[in-house]
Amino acid sequence: MIVMKFGGSSLGSAAKILHCADLVAAAAHRRPVVVVSACGKTTNGLDELAQSAVLGDASTDIVVQFHRDLAAELEVETEQVDPLLDELAALIRGVHLLGELTERTRDRILSFGERMSARLFSATLTRKGIPAQACDAFDLGLRTDGQHGNASPLAGIEEDIKEALSSDKFLPVVTGFLGRSPEGHITTLGRSGSDYSASIVGAAIDAEEVQIWTDVDGVMTCDPSVDRRAQSLPVLSFEEASELAYYGAEVLHPSTIVPAVRKGIPVWVKNTAKPEELGTCIDGAARVTNRIAKSVVYKEDVCLITISTTRLMSAVRVLSSAFTFLDAQGIGIHLATTSEATVSMVTDRPYDQKQLDAAREALSALGDVVIEQERAVVCVVGEELRGQVGVLGRIFDAIAERGIKARMVSQSASEINVALLVGNDQVEKAVIALHDLLLAGADQQSEADAEMPIRR
Repeated sequence: MIVMKFGGSSLGSAAKILHCADLVAAAAHRRPVVVVSACGKTTNGLDELAQSAVLGDASTDIVVQFHRDLAAELEVETEQVDPLLDELAALIRGVHLLGELTERTRDRILSFGERMSARLFSATLTRKGIPAQACDAFDLGLRTDGQHGNASPLAGIEEDIKEALSSDKFLPVVTGFLGRSPEGHITTLGRSGSDYSASIVGAAIDAEEVQIWTDVDGVMTCDPSVDRRAQSLPVLSFEEASELAYYGAEVLHPSTIVPAVRKGIPVWVKNTAKPEELGTCIDGAARVTNRIAKSVVYKEDVCLITISTTRLMSAVRVLSSAFTFLDAQGIGIHLATTSEATVSMVTDRPYDQKQLDAAREALSALGDVVIEQERAVVCVVGEELRGQVGVLGRIFDAIAERGIKARMVSQSASEINVALLVGNDQVEKAVIALHDLLLAGADQQSEADAEMPIRR
């Protein structure tokens, strides 16, 4: 058995859905379980609809028309989605009347994207002669905690999912992104959580592999929108892929590969538009090339928080207290460094001004607080960095030549990444400079790459 997950960009039109259905049909002999995201940008549209309903606009016309048009173009009955569209309209009216949107209600509203996508996709497969059935993940046993918007799967759910998917009578088309809390409410696994769902399902059924079908050629050496020379990476280790996801590689959800790592299941990232291309295989093998590293990634709009305190308070105490204060404000930390009298921390994502002001007030009990916004983390990742003498000097020289000074530098304990803090306005220059360094000797390396087998 394999898992084939299709992202929203791969399902954005009837033609794309039909193409994905053909890919599934071609793999029918491998007994695929399909996991789908919402079609196109439906999740964004539902989120905007929910926010608009609070302010007074409760029209679901755009969402309704989009999905009914898809059904018509796919030549499947609109009854596949009509009950869900009616339920969505009623829920939006409720939000409008109350003038309030809770996280629990928001999760339920967002769930309609994947639920309608699964029904349209399964109906399309059935029309092609492949008996398929839409399956809501929460009905299969994907239970989570109650953290709406970013729920985590509970332990012990794999057996239930495996049992629910054991039938050979139909091909399952499973909703990504969704689970159910202990109280019975629909939850979401966080944005791009459909990848995570695919990995959970793959681990549950002991899949041969998990395929993530998207709109890029695989995991790239850098963001191709920043540097057009970006190349697809043929293979990554689980550890490298985890670091790339953590530091901003949008092709993967940060938690995607955790269940696969635990079961030793390879994850393939492939381009829906170019199915003949190999893509990127993420497995347990560490593979070293002659380059300095494998990829350069970045995360923009983070904040640098600096606390300057008296030397009477140890850095360990300041850092511990700061983490406690920030956690109370719902603020996560990505990187942290300390000196005798100063602690500097980089947030894991952007935060609104209200949260930052509350954080500043809480942290002021520890010392003078400065919060700098519009910062970015640029990170070089690769097994090649491990144990290399002089690699930091080469990285510093590369960005210095472009007139960039890093505000903070961090290398992981595993030594396979080096992260630099720069301004948002320096990201492009920093990425290109580091990508230049990474691609040095690329022509000589390409033949070696082609001949080097993937080790499992």
